Amino acid sequence: MPDSFDRYTNDRRREVDLGPFAPPSQEPRAFHRRLPGYAVTPLVEAPRLAGRLGVAHVIVKNESQRLELPSYKILGASWAIYREVLNVFGIEPGEWDDVRGLARVLRPAGRLTLAAATDGNHGRAVAHVAALLGWSSHIYVPVGTAASRIEGIASEGATVTVVDGSYDEAVDRSAQDAGPRTLVISDTAWPGYERVPRRVVEGYSTIFWEVEEQLAGRPAPTLLAVQMGVGSLAAAAVLHYRTGDRARPRIVGVEPADASCVLASARAGEITEVPGPHRSIMAGLNCGLPSPLALPLIDAGVDDFVATSDDDARRAMRELASAGVEAGESGAAGLAGLLAARERGLGPDLGLTADATVMLLCTEGATDPDAYREVVGAAAGGRGLL
Repeated sequence: MPDSFDRYTNDRRREVDLGPFAPPSQEPRAFHRRLPGYAVTPLVEAPRLAGRLGVAHVIVKNESQRLELPSYKILGASWAIYREVLNVFGIEPGEWDDVRGLARVLRPAGRLTLAAATDGNHGRAVAHVAALLGWSSHIYVPVGTAASRIEGIASEGATVTVVDGSYDEAVDRSAQDAGPRTLVISDTAWPGYERVPRRVVEGYSTIFWEVEEQLAGRPAPTLLAVQMGVGSLAAAAVLHYRTGDRARPRIVGVEPADASCVLASARAGEITEVPGPHRSIMAGLNCGLPSPLALPLIDAGVDDFVATSDDDARRAMRELASAGVEAGESGAAGLAGLLAARERGLGPDLGLTADATVMLLCTEGATDPDAYREVVGAAAGGRGLL
């Protein structure tokens, strides 16, 4: 059986050109603070994982619960929706303190429909914001999306359509809905459509600003493992850690072996499609094309690219459960890539050294509870059996 692991070291790293992006600011975080359920997500010390990786410290930024949803995606979706509505309808931000005030500020836009494509978490986040504002939503998912994830989206009041194709085909279908009363909220870009995905990347910055506060007076991470689907989260990490005078950890991007479009694009030096079907259990990362908006940042600032297997993801889920972190398949991907690299003797090449401090991002909780129970050996909400 061929090895499903792949690794590429970026030899084109350079100073980051912000391009269409503004320098990182805390404006998105100030926005998020006013949404229902805002709280700083935990930063979990994981000494057992440090032993597994052969490093001094492992810390996990646990995004399994964020703004009433089981994923970090609400950070990007909510900020992008807010800024896009202001822009399209020429509305001034005004003063507001809570979601009722936000709805009042956005009232001149009237009742809208929000459309999005998703493998689960982004679409649910878009639908959740639509429901908070009293709007409708239409979410497109690729064939094979877990029933529990479809049910989660529908629970937000969305109309859900299953597209007989891949995530990328669902993106194409959602784009057709754009109109005067329908805004398409995508986390990936295409020609002529960059403003919304740029705002999505900005929204993810809240994660890294929180980490800076949580680590105040403590050593900064020397290595960050970040999940890559279309690349928006990795782009946010590059913007934060490769600009200004902040610490500059080694950044390792991780994606599924059969959907490693960012790795393939980095290796080729241009956007490269990895054709489907993409069947990894790391469903939130099953993307065949990177975002052309995110890729230049990633190409400039990510040090290493790792593609890993579903078995590695399952092992990482169990390891995180033993550390008290309930991670879904995509949420465990960062750890999966590092464990697989170390197993192949590549740990030191990636910065896994005895004095290293590694930061992992648990980007989702158990969004497919049946699959989680099968992998971890305990129900979602439990601690696991390891």
